[in-house]
Amino acid sequence: MSITDALEPLEDLDLAADARTRACAGADIHTRERLRAEFVEQALPLARRLARRYRGRGEPMEDLEQVARLGLVKAVNRYDPERGSFTAYAIVTITGELKRHFRNHGWGIHVPRRLQDLSLEVGRARGALTATLSRRPTDEDIAERLGIDVAEVREAEMSGAAYAPESLNAQADGYDGLEVGDLVGAPDPGLDLVDDRVTVERLICRLPERERRILGLRFYGNLSQADIAEKLGVSQMHVSRLLARALTWLRQAMLSDSPPPWTGADDTGHRLAVATTYQGEVIETLVTGEIDQDNAGRLRDDLLAALRDGGRMRRMRLDLTGVPLLDAAGIGVLVAMHEAARVRNVEIRVVGLQPYVEKVVAASGLRDLIG
Repeated sequence: MSITDALEPLEDLDLAADARTRACAGADIHTRERLRAEFVEQALPLARRLARRYRGRGEPMEDLEQVARLGLVKAVNRYDPERGSFTAYAIVTITGELKRHFRNHGWGIHVPRRLQDLSLEVGRARGALTATLSRRPTDEDIAERLGIDVAEVREAEMSGAAYAPESLNAQADGYDGLEVGDLVGAPDPGLDLVDDRVTVERLICRLPERERRILGLRFYGNLSQADIAEKLGVSQMHVSRLLARALTWLRQAMLSDSPPPWTGADDTGHRLAVATTYQGEVIETLVTGEIDQDNAGRLRDDLLAALRDGGRMRRMRLDLTGVPLLDAAGIGVLVAMHEAARVRNVEIRVVGLQPYVEKVVAASGLRDLIG
């Protein structure tokens, strides 16, 4: 059935539009408004019949009639008699409003208009190909018919599911007393840790660079303490001590309203200190604290200064009794001091090696050189 047959008689509205146009010519504004209202009322059956064509598609009939009437008003306001039949123009305008309504309100989940239109085209192509091929067409068949990529066909099919999504309050199949929403997702334990993660991130920024790097290698790089020690050129014991110190400070800071200042807690016995005295022809230098790559450069400068300030003194006694830890950088300092003393014809002797330091010196093969 054609649109003309479905909306008969069409001539009445066209004649009424012509009569209204002639009556409005030269009339005042109030008369034109009255004629407009009368014409809209006369054309309401047209809007009603067009709205009924879209019933049963998930939208209330009252809403569809309201949209059709709005389209009718737009058609009356915009109609130009010189451009042809009013009925044809009104049908196009009202139908456009109805389709726009379905695009904007008919879909349960909003998707781009391109995908809405493509989803309809894919649906029509699937129906036509099913009749032609006598089987369910594949995505490749539909893509070839529409001249698009297979990926676009699949995207359109996924978007089509958004037209009438299943309610989360619907009864779940196979689960007595449970709704679909009860089966979706689960509590995320990570949500409770968001505040703690943000706080820890800010606290880590307060730590010295060395401690930050160790924490990063341990907990983000998943390296063992031995691997970190090898990477940083220090002992595993030293890494363990630094890691424990940083974690202790972080725990205290997390439990307090204001973070305590970083002072290197529990580090007073391991800070490097150099004390030099000159007795006769002997330079007595006492070193206390840990020696690693972070302070080896300062220790070398202090020892070279002591050797230089000693003038004509012929012996240097380097006491490491207070050094619990010595890494490869510290060994390098001892080698550099031996060479500097040899150039100055100064005899250097290293004494007071603790067991761990003794082990490191022996492993480096320098026991005879610096003993």
